Amino acid sequence: MANLIIYYSRKGQNYWNGSIKDLKKGNTEIVAEFIQKAVGGDLFEVETVKPYSQDYYECIDEAQKELRAGARPELKRYPENLEGYDIIFVGYPNWWGTMPMAMFTLLEKYDLSGKKIVPFCTNEGSGMGSSERDLKKICVGAEVAKGLAIHGAESAQSEKQVAEWAKRNI
Repeated sequence: MANLIIYYSRKGQNYWNGSIKDLKKGNTEIVAEFIQKAVGGDLFEVETVKPYSQDYYECIDEAQKELRAGARPELKRYPENLEGYDIIFVGYPNWWGTMPMAMFTLLEKYDLSGKKIVPFCTNEGSGMGSSERDLKKICVGAEVAKGLAIHGAESAQSEKQVAEWAKRNI
């Protein structure tokens, strides 16, 4: 059985050690690629139909409104089938204490019974927030492993830590 690494990541303006930095590649995408390198598997990037604002502060306002409304943003595409995957790594930035609402949109579409969900997030100090608890609510029948929180500004230097964690979870 193969691993699947599903992730949402933000390129462009990001909060980075107290200031805004323009990123060519999102922090969560970097970590997702480290997982793939360490344990193999297929990568799937979650993308919303309606893009978030390029401006970081406008984006976090949009994200907060979605969270408060319990929104389920429309996605550009979905994985065709999860049948061949026992382990699904789920990665995201911590937005307002949990996953971006797009991750809820994706995960609620599937019956994840019998799967192992392995969460990871990037953040600037808020850790996993309530995302592990939220995953347990929406991934009914799945085993949700203890997640890994990576400080976003250190994501590019996290390969060893990420690889060791990923290998422990397969």
